Amino acid sequence: MDLARFPRRRYTEGWTPLEHLPLLTQHMGGPHIFIKRDDLLGLTAGGNKTRKLEFLVADALRQGADTLITVGAVQSNHCRLTLSAAVKEGMNCRLVLEQRVPDSYDYDASGNNFLFRLLGVEKTTVVDLGTDLNAAMQAEVDELAAEGRKGYVIPGGGSNPIGALGYVSCAQEILAQAFDKGIQFDHLVTASGSGGTHSGILVGMRAMGSSIPVTGISVRRPVPEQEGLIGGLAKDTRDFLGLPTEPPEGELRIFDDYVGPGYSIPTDEMAEAVRTFARIEGILLDPVYTGKAAAGLLDLIQKGHFKRGEKVLFLHTGGSPGLYAYQDVILD
Repeated sequence: MDLARFPRRRYTEGWTPLEHLPLLTQHMGGPHIFIKRDDLLGLTAGGNKTRKLEFLVADALRQGADTLITVGAVQSNHCRLTLSAAVKEGMNCRLVLEQRVPDSYDYDASGNNFLFRLLGVEKTTVVDLGTDLNAAMQAEVDELAAEGRKGYVIPGGGSNPIGALGYVSCAQEILAQAFDKGIQFDHLVTASGSGGTHSGILVGMRAMGSSIPVTGISVRRPVPEQEGLIGGLAKDTRDFLGLPTEPPEGELRIFDDYVGPGYSIPTDEMAEAVRTFARIEGILLDPVYTGKAAAGLLDLIQKGHFKRGEKVLFLHTGGSPGLYAYQDVILD
C-alpha cells in the first residue's frame, strides 16, 4: 500500500512512542497493557487530529486555500489542532463551535477554548445542537469568497477519506514498531467518535495483512449509529485507496456502555480512569475521548473481555488541554 502518492505535510518528527505500562498492568492484574502515545504528536499539545491534518492541510494548500474552516464542540481538540496547523502554515482559521450541551460555551473558559484565543483564531461562530453545520461552514466559505479569499472546509474531527489516511499510516507505524519490539498484539482499543481514527486504523491494519481486532469505545453514539458511521467511512476510505476487499463479518467491535448521559458529559468511571492513568503511570488523558475510552478498557479488563496474558494496545488520541475545563469533576 503506497501512501506516498497522496500529498502530505509533516507536523511530527519521527514516530510516537509505543510503551508498555507495567504498573497499570500490575494494578489491573489482567492483560499486558501497552499504549501508543499519539498525545505526543506535533502541533499545539498534540493529539490524533494531527495525523489527519497532515493530509487535509496538504490538500488545502494544493487547492490554493488561505483559510481553514472547521467545526467541533466548544472544547474541541480538533479545532485546536486545525487552528494550530493554520498558524504553522501561515494561514487563517475560522471555527464553528457547536453547543452539544445547551449553554456550554463560555468565552472565558479554560482548556481548548483559552487556546483558541491564544493561537489567534480569526473568527468563532457558536451554534446550537441541531444546526446545519455544513451550511454554517459554507457560509464562511462564501463570506471569504466575497473578500477574494479561498476557504477550505475540514469536516468535524477531520473524518473523511483524506483525513482517515492519517490512521491508515498510523497502522503501518504500529505494525513496524510491534515488529521491531517483537510484540504480537491481541487487541487494539481506541476511542470512537467522528470515525476517522477508528475507520482509518481498521482499514490500515487490514490493508497491511494484520488481523488484530480493533475495539472502539464510543464516546457519543449508540452502537447501531456508530457501526454505520465507522463502516461507511471505512468503505469510503478503502475506495479512495483503491482497495478492493471488504472487511470480514463481525469486524466492527464497538461498545457504547461508557458514553454516559451524552457527549462530553462527565461520568464517574471516566474521572476514575483519568485519575488511574495519572497516578499510576503519570499519563494525562482527557475527559471527552480518552478518559471514556480508558474507562471502557479498564472495565472490559475487569469483566474478563481481555484475558490475562494477552497484549492489549491502547491508542492514546490526546486531548489533555480539555482537562483544565473539567477540574471540578476530575479531582476526587
